[in-house]
Amino acid sequence: MKPKGPLTPIGDQPTVESQERAWAIAASQGDEDAFAKLVEAYQRPVYNLAYRMLGSTGEAEDAAQETFLRAFTRLHTYDPGRKFSSWILSIGSHYCIDRLRRRRGKTVSMEELMTERWLPDEAPKPEQQMLEGEREALIQNVLQDVAPQYREVLILRYWQDCSYEDIADITDTSVSAVKSRLHRARNALGEALEMREAEQTEQAHQRRRVHGNALSRGF
Repeated sequence: MKPKGPLTPIGDQPTVESQERAWAIAASQGDEDAFAKLVEAYQRPVYNLAYRMLGSTGEAEDAAQETFLRAFTRLHTYDPGRKFSSWILSIGSHYCIDRLRRRRGKTVSMEELMTERWLPDEAPKPEQQMLEGEREALIQNVLQDVAPQYREVLILRYWQDCSYEDIADITDTSVSAVKSRLHRARNALGEALEMREAEQTEQAHQRRRVHGNALSRGF
């Protein structure tokens, strides 16, 4: 007789993906403890995604709560053949984009920004580490100037460490579309960073001139 499901060799340990898949299936059948484990596993990634997308801790907390609420009510739609991480991050990113679209504000046009510049590095150099705190705040501010659909792929790739395939799954696009969007997003982020840094440099020069004039008047 052909077995109804896949056999797991004795001694094999379940992978993270298979464990999360099992939790999701159990949660869809009413197991609250299983859903609590999923929340524990993904509360930080979902919050971080929301914070990067929305730029506000308060909004990020609201978005994370809404993401898990939507996930809970939609568990019956979860496809066990899909990574749970892709499914939950898709819910979170779509919610954040909808929230951003309701805002009134300026976004950067990708077509106008075509210079390849700095991008968060998975293995930062020592000089980057020295400026990590200041640059982190700057990058977070600059991200808010980038159009939501481009901000989304940047965050998923460089802060959530998602593969091209996972991003395509999360954003419901193709891998080639993801790569194209990332290319434009890198250009946009680099150009926006350059503009912000130039503004900060000019402000610093102005402060030094004012301070110097004040000292000269004192003598």
